Amino acid sequence: MTAGVQVALARRTVTPFGLWVFGSQASAPVVVLVGGIPAIYATTGVTALPLTYVLVAAAVALLAVGYTAMARQVGHPAAYYGILARGLGRGWGVAGGFVALVAYNAIGISLYGLLGATVAAHLGGVWWVWAGIALAAVGAFGRAPIVRSTVVLSAVLVVSLLIVAAFVLAALGQPPAGGVSWDGFDASGLLVGGLGGAVAFCVASVMGVDASGSFVEEAVDRRSVGRATIGGVLVLGGVYAVAAWAMGVAVGPAFVGETAAADGDLPFTILGRVGGWLVVVAGVTLLFGIGSSKLSFHSVIARYVFAMAREGVLPAGLAGAEGGARVSAPRGGSLTQTVIAAVVVAGFAAAGADPIGQMFTWLSTLGAMGLLCLLLAASLAALRAPAEVQGERAGVWEWKVAPALGLLAGAAVLAAMVFNVGSLLGAAPGSVAPLLLPAIIIAAAVIGGMWAGHLRQSRPEVYAAIGHGTPQPNAVPDAINVSI
Repeated sequence: MTAGVQVALARRTVTPFGLWVFGSQASAPVVVLVGGIPAIYATTGVTALPLTYVLVAAAVALLAVGYTAMARQVGHPAAYYGILARGLGRGWGVAGGFVALVAYNAIGISLYGLLGATVAAHLGGVWWVWAGIALAAVGAFGRAPIVRSTVVLSAVLVVSLLIVAAFVLAALGQPPAGGVSWDGFDASGLLVGGLGGAVAFCVASVMGVDASGSFVEEAVDRRSVGRATIGGVLVLGGVYAVAAWAMGVAVGPAFVGETAAADGDLPFTILGRVGGWLVVVAGVTLLFGIGSSKLSFHSVIARYVFAMAREGVLPAGLAGAEGGARVSAPRGGSLTQTVIAAVVVAGFAAAGADPIGQMFTWLSTLGAMGLLCLLLAASLAALRAPAEVQGERAGVWEWKVAPALGLLAGAAVLAAMVFNVGSLLGAAPGSVAPLLLPAIIIAAAVIGGMWAGHLRQSRPEVYAAIGHGTPQPNAVPDAINVSI
């Protein structure tokens, strides 16, 4: 297949609810509850974590305004690639596409380490065997029509949110002496040295909500991408803020840090106040939550590979692995991601790396940092987008005010993340190893820009089509079945 051939993903198969599910479950609420929030309390000393979540969610929501406005207008499955190409230039588009592939792959693959280690701790065996089983399962689902994945993700997300609600009720039901405290929302609790690390952790918690932008070609209503993404950020930010507040109330805000450090199973301990059965349900949900989050990222990566290959930026054969012009699932991209994940997991296993302390922590941080950089770039693209991209009804808020505010807030968040990446990774003071993460992101962007330059010289017809490869609406028939 060559660039310009009209091959499309199955249109009108993902509803607004489905878009919200893919973005929200990528964040994996039960994983944040069990692993993220206790880790922040234990390592940063920040007692105003609930307020931190609110502030970070507000900043990411502002960044998401420009991103979703561009995603809606560009309509490209490789969202950042298309957005940057149409707003900043073709070279920036390819650079953004390469960074997105690195970032999404890093987060997605990191979850295999977390899942493998979690299962091995409870059922025995070595982590990479369980990771391999999960990899095969996700690969199988990733090659199936999107409807099937949406059903699985929806079920896990609903149960995950119920577990978080049960946790909050259990935490508030037996507060320590002094009753319910609101210290978690006291701004004075932010004036501690670990604030930057807490911000970085919070950013990592909400990354993935931008996933809905990659399903715009399959969306029943592409205008719902904005509601799904921005709504997802605000809902998850609120859920995590409430959960963090409830955890502080359960043991006392002044003691939550040391308690979380001493009790690695603090969320399960609190859930146990309701009953042992709830702890079992939460444990099972945790495993499914990790797996379904991985499935969400897998689906996004597959669409990036498909869309960039459709335009000839990646090998054209990756744009489809089934007959016909309408592709129900980007199987070439799915297989590519599965192979990459298998190689990386095998590499960490061969090196004897810690699947959580090294593989999960380092790769997930790399991914979160990369996606935050891309959100900043998307806001800049929205500010600079030409009139033909903005459309006839371009509003000042979504094309000017929100992206500008998002750039300011996002730059502050990114600075806090970069300057505190060492503490986030648990690196020794003075170690230069954490600098490897921003270096990888910069290298991916540079390689992408260089590849775009090569295409401009050697394949000008491919270069000219960068960011413009979405088939015309009438060129490929719509799907009949619609996802939930």
